Amino acid sequence: MSSAASAIDQYLAGLPEAARPHVVGVLDAVRAAIPGAEERFRYGMPAIMLDDRYAIHVAGWKRHVGIYPVSVLPEPLETEVAPYRAARDALNFLYRDPIPLELVQRVAAEMKRQRSTSS
Repeated sequence: MSSAASAIDQYLAGLPEAARPHVVGVLDAVRAAIPGAEERFRYGMPAIMLDDRYAIHVAGWKRHVGIYPVSVLPEPLETEVAPYRAARDALNFLYRDPIPLELVQRVAAEMKRQRSTSS
C-alpha cells in the first residue's frame, strides 16, 4: 500500500463513525468520475489529482463533508450546486441530508474537463 493510500485510510478511520460513510461516499463518487487518478494526502485531507498541480480535496467535518476547490461551473451545473456552495470555491454537503453523489460525480468530471483544457 502506498503512503498516500495509508494516510487516506488512517484519515478515514479517524473520522467519527457517523461521518465516515458520507466522506467515503463522496470520495468514491470523485474516484468514479476520474478513474485511475493519482491519490494523495494533501493539506490534511484526501486528494484526487487532476494533474500534478490540481486536485479535488475531500474533507469530513463535524456536520458536513466538503469538496475543495470547486471553481465556477458551467450552467446548468452551477445552478444545481448553488445550494451546496459554502464559499466561492467550496461545496459542503450536510450529513443530515442525503448527499447527491451523482451530482458530485458530475462536478468532479467537469473539474477534470476544465483542468485538461486549461493545461
